[in-house]
Amino acid sequence: MYLERGSRRTFACAVEWPGWCRVARGDDEALQALADYTPRYARVAERAGLTLPPLSVADLDVLETVAGTATTDFGAPDVAASVDRRPLDARASTRIVALLDAAWAELDAVAAASPHALRKGPRGGGRDRDAMVEHVVNAERSYARKVGVGLTASEWREGGVELMRERIRDALRRRSDGTPPVERGWPPRYVARRMAWHVLDHAWEMEDRRT
Repeated sequence: MYLERGSRRTFACAVEWPGWCRVARGDDEALQALADYTPRYARVAERAGLTLPPLSVADLDVLETVAGTATTDFGAPDVAASVDRRPLDARASTRIVALLDAAWAELDAVAAASPHALRKGPRGGGRDRDAMVEHVVNAERSYARKVGVGLTASEWREGGVELMRERIRDALRRRSDGTPPVERGWPPRYVARRMAWHVLDHAWEMEDRRT
C-alpha cells in the first residue's frame, strides 16, 4: 500500500491493484476502509482473471507516504507515488489493462442492475444512474489526455466511449520507462490507477444508493 495524506483526509491505495483505493479521515481509518472493501475489489480481480485472497488490515504493508493536495482533502486522489513511476513492461501493462477493463465491466454490471433514480443523500444530493455514468465518461476523457489519448469531434461521434477506451488500452500497453508520455501528463501506471479508482468509486456508490 501507499498513503496519500492530505491535511484532512488520507487515501490508502494498493500498489499492484489499480482502483483499490479508499479514503478516510486518517491513516488507520483509510487502511481499515481499504481492508473492508476487499470483497468488493475481489469481484473486480476475478473479472480480470486474478485472485485476491481475504485480507485484514494487519496484512497491509505501507511502503510509501506522499503529501496530498486540496484535491485529496476534497475526496479524490491527486498525487502519483514513486511506485507509479516504475518502468512498465509487457507483463505489467497487460495486467493493469485487464484490471481497468474489469473496473469498466463492474460499472456496467452495477448500472444494468440499478434503477434510473438512485436514493438521495441526507441533503437530497447525488447523481442518478445515467448522470453518474456520464460523469465517469467525461472524467475519463480528461484523464485520457494525460497519457496522450484524445478524440476529434468526428471520432467521438463515430466511435464514442468504445473508441476512446480502445485507445487508452493501446496507450497503456506500450512499454514505458515510467515517465509521463506527454507534457503535463501522468505516468501510465498512475493513469490506470486514477481512472480505475474513479470508475469503481462511482460503481460502489451506485451500488450503495440503489437500495
